[in-house]
Amino acid sequence: MSRRPRVRAPELVGRGWLNTDGPLALRDLRGRFVLLDFWTFCCVNCLHVLDELRPVEEQWAEELVVVGVHSPKFVHEADPDALAAAVERYSVHHPVLDDPDLVTWQAYTARAWPTLVLIDPEGYVVAQYAGEGHAHAVAALLEELVAEHRERGTLQPAGSPYVPPVVEPTDLRFPASAVPLPGGSVLVADAGHDEVVELDADGAVVRRVGGSREPNGLCLLPSDLAAEVGYDVVVADTVGHRLQGLTLATGETRVLAGDGHQATDLDGTSRLSSPWDVAWWRGRVWIAMAGVHQLWTFDPRTGDVEVAAGTSHEGLLDGPGPEAWFAQTSRLAPAGDRMWLADSETSSLRWIDADGQVGTAVGSGLFEFGFRDGAGGADGPALLQHPLGVTVLPDGSVAVCDTYNGAVRRWDPATGRLTTLATDLAEPSAAYVEVGGAADAADAADAADNAAGDAAVLVVVESTAHRLTRVPLGREVARAGGFAHVTQRPVTEVAGGVELVVSFEPPPGQKVDDRFGPAAQLVVEATPPALLRSGSGRGTDLTRVLELDPHVGEGVLHVAARAASCDADGGEGAACRMHQQDWGVPVRIAAGAPAVLELPLGGAS
Repeated sequence: MSRRPRVRAPELVGRGWLNTDGPLALRDLRGRFVLLDFWTFCCVNCLHVLDELRPVEEQWAEELVVVGVHSPKFVHEADPDALAAAVERYSVHHPVLDDPDLVTWQAYTARAWPTLVLIDPEGYVVAQYAGEGHAHAVAALLEELVAEHRERGTLQPAGSPYVPPVVEPTDLRFPASAVPLPGGSVLVADAGHDEVVELDADGAVVRRVGGSREPNGLCLLPSDLAAEVGYDVVVADTVGHRLQGLTLATGETRVLAGDGHQATDLDGTSRLSSPWDVAWWRGRVWIAMAGVHQLWTFDPRTGDVEVAAGTSHEGLLDGPGPEAWFAQTSRLAPAGDRMWLADSETSSLRWIDADGQVGTAVGSGLFEFGFRDGAGGADGPALLQHPLGVTVLPDGSVAVCDTYNGAVRRWDPATGRLTTLATDLAEPSAAYVEVGGAADAADAADAADNAAGDAAVLVVVESTAHRLTRVPLGREVARAGGFAHVTQRPVTEVAGGVELVVSFEPPPGQKVDDRFGPAAQLVVEATPPALLRSGSGRGTDLTRVLELDPHVGEGVLHVAARAASCDADGGEGAACRMHQQDWGVPVRIAAGAPAVLELPLGGAS
């Protein structure tokens, strides 16, 4: 294996540490391999990598220390309490460096969430990978390098510096969504406990149903269909990459779709990828397939699953469903011939119509977010920050759980205005309307006008407060001090004509195999689109010349790359892997700047 000149790994610098007794330095870890996982807790690809790495951490428990470097995208993610909650919520079992100013991120020239960097026992960088799907490559490289360093005497295995946090017991733990049942009880997707929990009208636990991994979405089927298929509720088993059917009378569950393994392009649609929510609309169960940025459907009668909208590229692009771009759609709310979508990574409220057209009400892209009411104009567009929930209100307006702003917002399609219903909530992730069950008489009076005389409240799932909370539907909050923000990442200066190179080296024991078609795919777009004079679109070569428009000057290059590798021995039963990543690279045209932009998809240094 040919390798570049060795580069000493920069020190780990940040605000503080979690999951360990004190600050860690690379010198403290000398003699062991260190794998840095640059992540941010909003990113579903980062969550996939956390799960991918668990077997690697277990296999090399004495020789390898995994260190999470949390480099936030959103303002809320820089809050240390929010990070501590996320570390618990996603069962991160290794030390985490809090890097809110992206100091260590920049020192390692990371350009994407997630990015993995492997450091050898002598403190040198030996490999870097962007995106997900690289755990097997890391394991294969360790297989080689552990033996090499053991022979040289530079490997000194030791215990892990991981120290688990203290967790206070609660009935619910990071609940994700809830649906009311006909008898007055409530069904909750209790993600932190890996359970579906039924609560009675007073909030007491009636029963718990296990068998899911971080369930996030629930869909109550029409009663006649439920009687026909033999189950009442479809559960989005997010980390299990499955749909499950729950029979309320018995508490029994069955797998409806998915086999527990995450989908890749090599699988077709037989596997799922982080289904986040499910909703009954137009005769099917619709699935927010967050892991591949698409909408899918499931037919309970036949068991068929299929892609309904989205190219699988991450971003915000409206139009016909098959051409639209989504970004971690997290909640669905049907309303007649339109279904509303909370598209979290673009901080947007979007919709899909009965004819398959996709549109956007609030939001403009992957890196623009904030807290602002209104409809645009002189004050700028209305803004959200990573919303995870959406529900339709009795008057036809739409409530949005503006998760990272800790608020519930209201979008009125008739006026095109966004207002605020409630603030100071703990990561609200979902909500439903409760009619006739307001928290008290005052709440009922305030809510009356919103439900044609019926008392109505919004029951909000406060995820990091581990509870359901009632919010009256008659008030709006005037919040001062709103903000607009663009994710701050280093701008890369490039020449007007630049060669884009996505570098990829198959892991040890594998090779690029194109016997059955191209083994790679590269998609390039730009914001604004006029930045790219030529070089946009889809192709099968991981190298491409881009011509940028100097009159536009700067913008963001959106690059999506995939590469497949298969066992070098080939033959029947050979394992193939998909390596993939989407980058959003801020660039600026500058005289004398480099004419090559290299993005490492994966490989040894």
